[in-house]
Amino acid sequence: MKSDSAGNTGLNPSRLPAHVAVIMDGNGRWAQKRMLNRIKGHEKGADTVRAVVRASREIGIDFLTLYAFSTENWQRPKMEVSALMTLLKRFLESEQQEMAENNIRLRVIGQADRLPKDVQDALARVMEATGRNDGMCLSLALSYGARAEIVEAAQSLARQVKNGDIQPDEISDELFSGHLYTAGMPDPELLIRTSGEFRISNFLLWKIAYAELFVTPTLWPDFTREEFIGILKDFQNRERRFGRVSAS
Repeated sequence: MKSDSAGNTGLNPSRLPAHVAVIMDGNGRWAQKRMLNRIKGHEKGADTVRAVVRASREIGIDFLTLYAFSTENWQRPKMEVSALMTLLKRFLESEQQEMAENNIRLRVIGQADRLPKDVQDALARVMEATGRNDGMCLSLALSYGARAEIVEAAQSLARQVKNGDIQPDEISDELFSGHLYTAGMPDPELLIRTSGEFRISNFLLWKIAYAELFVTPTLWPDFTREEFIGILKDFQNRERRFGRVSAS
């Protein structure tokens, strides 16, 4: 159900994207521009996460997926990775009550078993506390890589074929989608990337087949509610043809 508050923003509640995915990029560059430690950029970026989650819930977005930590990010310096994990745990602990009270359900996509045990425990607590919520679903992509996701889905289906549970010609788009980390979630209708980089970075490769793309030069820590609303307005002015001829 779309929130009436969307009308207060000039947005058409009936044309909101059901699922918005965001590649949050630019924390490090934001800090470097200010001659700060990169961790300061990640801390400021966490504030932006809070603001965008709140805005999405208030506007009436049903699904919000944030690319928080990729499989490639494990290659960053150990000190930075450790600080990111600490920030993640702190974020989860500080936002649990607000998510529970505002009918937000937390979900994780990715290889969560690679995360530190204390972070896994914090995630489990928040998911348990919000699991019965039926409002917006906030998905954090953690230790996530779309190629790994697709490979794991293919392996799972191959095992089922080998065991005789399904036949190869029974594998459909729907069946394959059901074996992804994102099973049960609608495809993102809008993918936003901050910091001006024009690449997908191994994010939701299967799910974004027909997503509308929006790249903003704004670094993630500087991304605001107002810019988010502006991007949603841009989305509502686009014609989504899905390979068909224009209606005009």
